Amino acid sequence: MIKVGITQGDINGIGYEVILKTFADIRMAEMCIPVIYGSAKVASYHRKAMELQPVSFNQINNVKDAVVNKVNIINCINEDTKIEIGQSTAIAGEAAYKSLEKAVADLKNGLIDVLVTAPINKHNIQREDFHFPGHTEYLEERFGKDGDKSLMILIKDSLRIALVTGHIPLADVPKSLTKEKITDAAMRFEASLKRDFRIGRPRIAVLSLNPHAGENGLLGTEENDIITPAIKELQDKKVLCFGPYPADGFFGAGEFAKFDGILAMYHDQGLAPFKTLAMEDGVNFTAGLQIVRTSPAHGTAYGIAGKNEASEESFRQAVYMAIDTFGNRIEFDKAHANPLKKLYVEKGGDNEVLDLTAEE
Repeated sequence: MIKVGITQGDINGIGYEVILKTFADIRMAEMCIPVIYGSAKVASYHRKAMELQPVSFNQINNVKDAVVNKVNIINCINEDTKIEIGQSTAIAGEAAYKSLEKAVADLKNGLIDVLVTAPINKHNIQREDFHFPGHTEYLEERFGKDGDKSLMILIKDSLRIALVTGHIPLADVPKSLTKEKITDAAMRFEASLKRDFRIGRPRIAVLSLNPHAGENGLLGTEENDIITPAIKELQDKKVLCFGPYPADGFFGAGEFAKFDGILAMYHDQGLAPFKTLAMEDGVNFTAGLQIVRTSPAHGTAYGIAGKNEASEESFRQAVYMAIDTFGNRIEFDKAHANPLKKLYVEKGGDNEVLDLTAEE
């Protein structure tokens, strides 16, 4: 069974609430071996505070001791860690960091198969060893090799939105966009759609940067100078890439349903419509790396923390997707490990020659 490593995230947010609600369903522990990196004491505090359904934890010191049909938990923080539900504190940031570091170390050593991260507070987790805008950039630094780059993809069913630029100020987006960055993101997006989601020939829509796709330069020149040339280059490389589409009409008219993937130029251009359509059960997937990591599409939600109002559906879907993606990669790699040779026949009268030298 697949071992799913789960980080606790911010202990003052809704992370433990959605974790506890997810694994209160005993069927979840029948499809994987869950390993929570956190604190049984903190989990118990949240459960009692909200009178949630009990979850029977198997407390372990090492992931190798994890057992099937149990919700395993490894204590990563001090027993006396202070909990202040709904508040951003330095202690909560430290606890989130320790959980993430331990889980990533085990993932790096092959002791867990996939990683599912509960939401962190991007401010209070900052420290000397963590100076990243979020999980995605941190995981790229820890696991990127041989030119690997991470790509954030937001997913709900057939709606998949990837971002060319991520956690950067809006004012920096135009100068950050280049033809090379767009083509690179699109190529990584296509590769993920094929390997992670088993889509043979994915169709990708590329959004414009400016209103109305720039109106032929009247409202901006990035479409003519950068985005359209990038699309042309991708099409020359046989990528089924189309656009640029103005984002408002594209989502408003339902055009997104015609594509396997959507490439947005910046964070809110992709996340605003995605969260409108899929806030309850959307998933954040980190593509482009050799590891599988998913997370719920929501944040710490301090405003409803401790009130038993958070839906666990997004977190549950994140666990499902991590398991499915791990299996998809195995099947994809097996199918492409030994490609069949193409058979070419040179026709020339009665002397036909069969050529077996060409690779697929």
